[in-house]
Amino acid sequence: MITSTSESLASELSAPALPEFPPNQWYVAALGWELQDKPLGRTLLNNPVVLFRKSDGMVAALEDRCCHRALPLSNGTLEASGIRCGYHGLLFDDAGKCVEIPGQDKIPSKARVAAYHVREQDQIVWIWFGSAAQPEPDCEPPHYAVHSSGQYLFDGSVYHYEAPYQLIHDNLMDLSHLGYVHLRTIGGNASIHMNARMSVESEGNVVRVVRHMRDSVPPPTYTAAYPFKGTVDRWQEIEFHVSHLRIWTGAVDAGSDSLDDPERGGFHMRGFHGVTPETATTSHYFWTIATNPASDPQAIKDKVVEQTILTFDEDKQVIEAQYRNLCRFGARPMIDIHVDVGANRARRIIEQLRQA
Repeated sequence: MITSTSESLASELSAPALPEFPPNQWYVAALGWELQDKPLGRTLLNNPVVLFRKSDGMVAALEDRCCHRALPLSNGTLEASGIRCGYHGLLFDDAGKCVEIPGQDKIPSKARVAAYHVREQDQIVWIWFGSAAQPEPDCEPPHYAVHSSGQYLFDGSVYHYEAPYQLIHDNLMDLSHLGYVHLRTIGGNASIHMNARMSVESEGNVVRVVRHMRDSVPPPTYTAAYPFKGTVDRWQEIEFHVSHLRIWTGAVDAGSDSLDDPERGGFHMRGFHGVTPETATTSHYFWTIATNPASDPQAIKDKVVEQTILTFDEDKQVIEAQYRNLCRFGARPMIDIHVDVGANRARRIIEQLRQA
């Protein structure tokens, strides 16, 4: 059967467009301490959003555009009743409804802006981006007990990347690069990293990568934070979720504890990595790092955070340079090697959710 060009084009134009990012997910919008007494404007999945903390401490999220003359509401101010536009003073509540127009008693029914479902959980602010078929959340946002259990000290911040979000996924799913990119901090022997015993498992939309490096020399960050006696047994446990990753790394004195024991001792670093697309080519990277100091808690926590920032600065430089080169060279073929298994599985999950 021969299909005419016009018929093919009509078929393509009538086919529903695939979503650019997996819908029906909770994505990270902010870290709780970012929202104080001012509104915060942020583009998330191509949507300009204003986030703010209400007078009762709860978080709200609206479209970042006043319905009167389109000034970003993030340029406005917070009041007990909501957020006031900084141009002509229209006041909007947390549902996006205009509740006051200065100098005018009647408020038009169309005087409202879109509101988003948003939740704060364990000091992480999550926002729901649903599909047309599922605009309402069908689950609560993820819990992250590391922030609320009291067993760890933690801190964190936000990076803005001039690169697509899946390049950040690739970087986090493959920690073999530590021996080459992070020599001054959490790296260590590059050969040991590349030859670490690794297992990769998948269940639903979660990918788990476990890497063990036994009897290895602890890297600078580890020796600065913990009194190791000599060589160590290191572990790296990476758990990929569509909107974030959880990475547990650490070490014990060589031969002193089982790396399969979930209650093992030693030095721990638990990282939360909320990777949220801003656009197709830019990203927000929300991170926290938690640790369990053996002594001098505040000083050790500060040292771990300082070292973590150094590693993330290095990663950002590498990933943005990688993306610039991808743009420069175009669609050239690339090979895979043994350390790419976890990252490739994560990419397949993202694509399956886009296609679903």
